[in-house]
Amino acid sequence: MAINILGISGSLRSSSSNTALLRACAVIAPADVNMTIYEGLDKLPYFSPELDTEGSSPADTVLSLRNQVRAADAVIFSTPEYAFGVPGVLKNALDWLVSSGEFTHKPTGVISASPLATGGDKAHASLVQTLKVMTADIQEEYKLIIPIVRTKMDPMGNVTDPELKSSLLALVNHLAARISSADQH
Repeated sequence: MAINILGISGSLRSSSSNTALLRACAVIAPADVNMTIYEGLDKLPYFSPELDTEGSSPADTVLSLRNQVRAADAVIFSTPEYAFGVPGVLKNALDWLVSSGEFTHKPTGVISASPLATGGDKAHASLVQTLKVMTADIQEEYKLIIPIVRTKMDPMGNVTDPELKSSLLALVNHLAARISSADQH
């Protein structure tokens, strides 16, 4: 049985290291793991509780995000750090998912990558905290902080660092193992 993982990048930049890391995960994933990358972060409306109440219907882009997260067996986020936090577009997407329940016990990986030596550790901590409030299943094996990321990739966004490739594969394998063990119960 194929395992479906959804990748969500916190960056809108076309040459984003974080999006490239998700693409790398898709390339190195085992044959039984299908990974797709969410497209549409920039199309979501600004979150407002008034747009998400009983009797109102959120925008199609919000419903699409919720459906993609719901259909995925696991989700991997990869985010840069802006002003010591997660980018606003990513926080907006999470706000649309807080009360709808898609992350309840969903195996969820969190990657942060930065050109700085800190690896985006503050954004990482913030994202993990938000996802835990949403009851996502986040284990230590599903987390990865990548400092000085540009030295580990070529100009085309391909991962060139063997240790980073190994760490990305380990994260994907841990999520896949979690899903496989849950399917057997």
